[in-house]
Amino acid sequence: MSTDATHSSIQHLAAHDQFSNWLQVKIIELSEGKSRLSMVVREDMLNGFGILHGGVSFAFADTAFGYASNWEGKINVALDASITFTHPARLGDVLIAEAQCLNDTRKTGLYRVDIKNQAAQLIAAFQATCYKTNQQHPVK
Repeated sequence: MSTDATHSSIQHLAAHDQFSNWLQVKIIELSEGKSRLSMVVREDMLNGFGILHGGVSFAFADTAFGYASNWEGKINVALDASITFTHPARLGDVLIAEAQCLNDTRKTGLYRVDIKNQAAQLIAAFQATCYKTNQQHPVK
C-alpha cells in the first residue's frame, strides 16, 4: 500500500475515533508498523491518588498500537493486550507513545508500545497481538 493511502486510512481512523479524540492524542509520526503519538495528562484523567488513571494509559497505548498495526490499509483488531506500569504520570506531563511491530505474520502481528514522559522516564510498557482481517479501511 502506498504511503498516501496509508496516511489517508490512518487519518480516517483518527478522525472517527471519538475516545482518542477525547484523549487529545496527536500523531507525531507514522511509518510501516510504527507510530509515535503524544498526549498531555489533564486533570480529568487523574485517579483518586492524583496520578494518571491506568485505563487512560492503556487506552493511549492501545491507540498507538492501533495506528501502528493498521498501516496496511486493512482493518486489524486486537486479540490480546497487556500493560506494565513502571512510573506514575502526573498532571501536565507530556507523554509519548512509541509503537513498533516485533513480529509480523500473514494473520497476526505482535507489537510493543512504550509510553514515556517528557523526562524520558518509562511510564508503561504495553504489548499486544493483532488479528489481520481482510476488510479494507473505509476512506472518504
